Amino acid sequence: MAHVLLIEDDVSVRDGMELVLRRHGYGVDTAATGEEALALLAGKQGARVELAVLDLMLPGMDGFEVCRRIRARSATLPVIMLTARGDDADIVTGLEAGADDYVVKPVTAPVLKARIRAALRRAEPSARQEPDTALAGLVIDRAGLTVTRNGVPVPLPPTELRLLLELSASPGRVLSREQLLESVWDHSFLGDSRLVDAAVGRLRAKIEHVPSKPRFIQTVRGFGYRFGPL
Repeated sequence: MAHVLLIEDDVSVRDGMELVLRRHGYGVDTAATGEEALALLAGKQGARVELAVLDLMLPGMDGFEVCRRIRARSATLPVIMLTARGDDADIVTGLEAGADDYVVKPVTAPVLKARIRAALRRAEPSARQEPDTALAGLVIDRAGLTVTRNGVPVPLPPTELRLLLELSASPGRVLSREQLLESVWDHSFLGDSRLVDAAVGRLRAKIEHVPSKPRFIQTVRGFGYRFGPL
């Protein structure tokens, strides 16, 4: 089973979540602050961490900044953020900072396990063998799971890479947010378009020449997104 880094300052919440994860076979490291978590990731223990569960409301360095620093350190480590409220601004800011998914506290054990399993699946290599995609300097190598723009590698976290693979598999086809939630995040029943919109925004910032005028990922208002130029 995977090894999880749980970053949560509330002792009772942290102990309860750690117990749930260990009961289901996960290895767990814990940190009460962002500084402690970043120090752990930078040390020898960090090499075994395969996913981070990160509370946004931390003392000292908040979860938004911790997420940004995790992303600067690793493009591939899945991050699930915890928020005490379903506050849109907090959720969007956390997703824009690089989180792959989020859950609102108090979170039940089945929901937490499902989200972790889905995030870890996204981090696994895809078995699909569609042809590579090349468009206006953007090259997507599906076998090697790499992306380059004008010959320069573009490192992408697992969720963003899965989203790009899904969109580019059928150029010109419009995919709804619900379809993308189901195929990329595995929980379309939540109907949460914020996950899709935030990931698209992060992707555009990395692969588009002018993110505000996207050429590769087009918005089709009222429907969803389409890969390829108009």
